[in-house]
Amino acid sequence: MDTSIFLAKFWGWYLIIFFFILSFNPNRIKQIFEDLKDQRFLIITSFIAIIVGLLNILFHNIWEPNWKFIITIIGWIALGIGLLLFIFPKGTAKWLEFINIKLIQVLYVLLFLLGILLLNSGYEIVPY
Repeated sequence: MDTSIFLAKFWGWYLIIFFFILSFNPNRIKQIFEDLKDQRFLIITSFIAIIVGLLNILFHNIWEPNWKFIITIIGWIALGIGLLLFIFPKGTAKWLEFINIKLIQVLYVLLFLLGILLLNSGYEIVPY
């Protein structure tokens, strides 16, 4: 299986599942931001984000103007947030919380739409 197709399916399902988890249990978001105040949780989270971002970039660093670009950007965002959380933990946590509070509805819709787009690209349900 092509790496792009695999990652489109992976990130598509991940984003859809994450969308439904946050939709049906919005208190989970508050819990995550409370947990980011704990240094141990913050370090583990930043390491996981760095690892996921690096693996995504190493296996899929494609800068074509199509759906493959979205997968590459997801990897770079994961790596960037992981590095920022590790280097500047308190400032990054406050910045993420500010963005989350102000743009929560937009983020939900974007998660859902990106997930649908990537799943469609991976499974080719609707040709375009």
